[in-house]
Amino acid sequence: MLNSNLLRKLDMQDLMVFIAVYEQSSVTDVSETLFVSQSTVSYSLKKLRTSFEDELFINTRAGMRPTYKASAMYGHVQKILESINLCHSGAAAFDPTQKAVTFNICAPEYFEQLILPRLLRNFDHANLPVIVNVQKLESDIPAEALREGRLDLVICFGPNFHRAHKDFKTQMLLEDDLVCVFDKRAAPREPAFSLKSFVARRHVFPTPWTSSTNMIDGWLARQSQKRQVIARANSYSAALKMITGTDFIVTLPRRVQALLALEPVFGHCEAPNGLPGFTLDMQWNETNEQDSANAWFREQVTKVCGGVLQAASRELQASS
Repeated sequence: MLNSNLLRKLDMQDLMVFIAVYEQSSVTDVSETLFVSQSTVSYSLKKLRTSFEDELFINTRAGMRPTYKASAMYGHVQKILESINLCHSGAAAFDPTQKAVTFNICAPEYFEQLILPRLLRNFDHANLPVIVNVQKLESDIPAEALREGRLDLVICFGPNFHRAHKDFKTQMLLEDDLVCVFDKRAAPREPAFSLKSFVARRHVFPTPWTSSTNMIDGWLARQSQKRQVIARANSYSAALKMITGTDFIVTLPRRVQALLALEPVFGHCEAPNGLPGFTLDMQWNETNEQDSANAWFREQVTKVCGGVLQAASRELQASS
């Protein structure tokens, strides 16, 4: 924020006039250097004097002599103009066409099923030599690997599923909720499971990230309830195979259900009222904030997630 509203009236040309007058001590020379009229230089000086509440330059026989305040300001104004130039030129952009690059990330199966295939197709269609290595997400974020550079990104769930780290940047990629999936021959009579009917069913628990429990069990515990888990699967696809031909149910993210639980075999209905949804988040070490390759890869992930959201919106409009 600015210390004074008077400063709002200044523009880049005024700062350039300040530097030029300070260095050349002549309004005439400044107008020729900046290719502006002398009246324009005089007008900028008037704005500068008003904004900084100081004469700044005193007209003497030897030329425009800077005041004490102008001398103190000179270095700061130089840095402002240098910073503006840096903003314009920017850091050297990462060019993935120049050489092969590998990104190491830690992510749950949700990312591998929903986002990674689209991301890789984009790289393939653009003929980019990009390799993505994925390490399975565990209950805790691999903070040290991210800090030491062994990982470029961590894709995780939120909000508040993992311990927060102040030195990590976080960006929410998308939101999702949970639905109950079952073999069509064992469809429930109601369009949505009540809490009672939900816990009465036997469940298959997919573990798309390494954890003994997940968000469903935590929510049930807060309701003083517990479900019967008869099998744990290492993937969403395996869990769906386990419920085929049975009355078991599996609770999946809605986007995964739409992708994997094919209509001829599986049906789905809404989860019990109050079961919370979740977010898919991206985290990176703040030291990588300005790394051009890391920034480029984060941008590609964000674009794919944006495409997922747009596709979902179009499907919703088409069905309504």
